[in-house]
Amino acid sequence: MALALAVSAAASGCQSKSGASDVLDPSAIAAPARPAGAAAQQASSAAPGNPAAAAQGAGTATSATSSGPTSAVAAKANLTLGTGPTKVTMLLPLSAPESTGENGRKMYDGARLAMADLGDKLLTLTIQDTRGDSGYAKDLAVKAITSGTAKVVLGPSELAAAQHLAKLSGSKRPPVLALADNFAGGPGVYSVRLSEADSAAAGAAAIAGKGARKFVLMVPAGANSSAVESRVANALSIYGATLAVTLPYSPTDGGAKVVSDMGSLVEAPDAVVVACGDGSPAAVLAALKAKGIPGKTVTLIGTDRWLERPMDPLYEGAYIATLDQSETGPIADRFKATYNYQPDVNVAYAYDMVALSAGIASSAGPDGFSKQVLENAIGFRGSTGLFRFRSDGSSQRSMPFFKLEKGQLKLVEKQTSGF
Repeated sequence: MALALAVSAAASGCQSKSGASDVLDPSAIAAPARPAGAAAQQASSAAPGNPAAAAQGAGTATSATSSGPTSAVAAKANLTLGTGPTKVTMLLPLSAPESTGENGRKMYDGARLAMADLGDKLLTLTIQDTRGDSGYAKDLAVKAITSGTAKVVLGPSELAAAQHLAKLSGSKRPPVLALADNFAGGPGVYSVRLSEADSAAAGAAAIAGKGARKFVLMVPAGANSSAVESRVANALSIYGATLAVTLPYSPTDGGAKVVSDMGSLVEAPDAVVVACGDGSPAAVLAALKAKGIPGKTVTLIGTDRWLERPMDPLYEGAYIATLDQSETGPIADRFKATYNYQPDVNVAYAYDMVALSAGIASSAGPDGFSKQVLENAIGFRGSTGLFRFRSDGSSQRSMPFFKLEKGQLKLVEKQTSGF
């Protein structure tokens, strides 16, 4: 019942005691008493309706390999999970090659665990294989939102397909919780994964919370620069700090120009935030280092996208707010016992979205996936921490805060956020 009540509170605008809707509350689900295949049958009575009896095949570990996710063949043989009245479509790259397919199958296993824990009697989850093909994923997604069957669509993970959906009009289509990396979101098409804007905002907020007041943002010129600027400025305002100037830069200028511009426009900033988008921050960081940044008086703040590249000595001393790729919170032990491998954030994202769907279905029924519920300001608590969706489709997340020392991420704070 705790899960259902939390969603009701979100729908009515009531704030929970913790300040967030524990709509997923994965920590309230009991760890399995027996290992491996038996674990999937151990959902706690805290789950609505006590769905202890998992959907046939939904939580069993027999198709998982000893060192990795379920095989593509096994996954494609079991694409309908649960028997509940709320229809949900999930688009995953199950048979895509290399890491794309592996991550898709990790998400599949995360979805299976969430169904066993929470969703079996609430949802009928139909999973479709996008093959990692953006065009095919787009076609499947358009069909899913126009068929009139699905109450919510989870995925796709292909960026181009998610971007296409965000451009479509239509107020009566079901919401889409997209699983694509670096997706900005759009009306009714929500970005699930951590974005650079949110990472930058959370990092800036953490430093502002320690007393810094004057910030500079360096961001690649382009369509996403305004989103990063808006999020950072808003996060700083919570702490009484200000974004003194935003300096767009071009990857071709070598970094020297933007650092020179900062020197002429801002006197004695307390911190500099450097976003990098699809490019490398190295040129800007080299120019900053030549000016003594980071140093005793000026803090350097990076973003999660720095970490998409090999660690660079220029990262030394910078702070970054990002999700720990190996930390999946309260589901970690239960998942490993069930599927015989260590979960990562791909597992966690999929688990959280299926669990969120189950929570809404339990509290508000099949037609409960409204903007009011999904965009409630309180947010939700999942296995990756607190998160909430905004009206523009972007998401905001809490996350750990790190300092880069000797090529390693050193934990500074367990949780920080820009909201």
